[in-house]
Amino acid sequence: MREIIKNTGSVYFSSSKWDILNTKINDLKPSTIFILVDANTLKYCLAFMLNKLEIKDNYKVLKIQEGEINKNIKTCEYLWNQLSENSADRQSLLINLGGGVVTDIGGFVASTFMRGIQFINIPTTLLAMVDASIGGKNGVDLGIIKNQIGVINNPAMVLICKDFLNTLPKNQLKSGYAEVIKHGIIDSKSYWDKIKIFNELNIDEMDAIIWESVVVKNNIVTIDPFEKNIRKKLNYGHTLGHAIESYSIGNHSIPSLLHGEAIAIGMVLTTYISHIQCGFPKETLTEISTYIFNKFKKIEFNQDDIKHIIKLLKHDKKKHDNKVLFVLLNDIGKHQLNFEVPQKMIFEAFDYYKNIGQG
Repeated sequence: MREIIKNTGSVYFSSSKWDILNTKINDLKPSTIFILVDANTLKYCLAFMLNKLEIKDNYKVLKIQEGEINKNIKTCEYLWNQLSENSADRQSLLINLGGGVVTDIGGFVASTFMRGIQFINIPTTLLAMVDASIGGKNGVDLGIIKNQIGVINNPAMVLICKDFLNTLPKNQLKSGYAEVIKHGIIDSKSYWDKIKIFNELNIDEMDAIIWESVVVKNNIVTIDPFEKNIRKKLNYGHTLGHAIESYSIGNHSIPSLLHGEAIAIGMVLTTYISHIQCGFPKETLTEISTYIFNKFKKIEFNQDDIKHIIKLLKHDKKKHDNKVLFVLLNDIGKHQLNFEVPQKMIFEAFDYYKNIGQG
């Protein structure tokens, strides 16, 4: 039975998930139901979901534009106004149907409207299924700085339906798979061994991989829901990855990157740093780097790019006393928290990334 039952934030991936959702909605007895979508989920996912629900016509659809660039306070203000204008109250329910942007911003809007209304996450991308919709993190970006404003608050439930993956382009599937790769590296050699032989585009066989990643993340956030300790290891590759993603959003010399594409680069860089700083095995570093390079297109960074990316690290949420702290590994599944990395080492890691596969 693929279900994780908790006081809040229970996750359902079983065959009875839609029946459970209908029961949950009946139990909540919402005064009004709002469904948050973006342009893509409005077109490809909403009708499928409504066909599974018993809510008939008792709902209002709220639409936002797709993409990370719209995950900001301006969009929140629009949604807060839409809720107010449509007579939402503290007994209203918001169903977030979409990828990480929709679940992040929807959870934040629900958590702050009238000091909190109930919300349900129905992730439609691989990234959201294995990462964004699990663990209660909700928030928005501040300019180009990722997830700078937010709260930790669990949804009433999370429903995972693999059918939605059939609506995704290949680059979105690959982006989501970067988080699966991360789970394998931080969890165990046995899970990493499963991942490295899996075809991330094989949706029909993806059930076990999705669920194992959900379980990995859930086990961590259950121990440390507010990221005081072990939950930080979920940020492996994200310190540099988020800075790279933020940098790519502007008009720079590198292309705009999806979240997973930037995190894949961040993992290569961080695994190299782990090798130098913590003795991470060289042969495993090579294995991980080659695997990621075969999945994701290599990006060319010049020295000026790297300097700007390093400057963006000052906004990382794990910094302490003006020191940027990294999650590093001694080996697969063996982490080190709060590791300060000198700038020289970051430049060296980018050199390593640049030279992968050469010579």
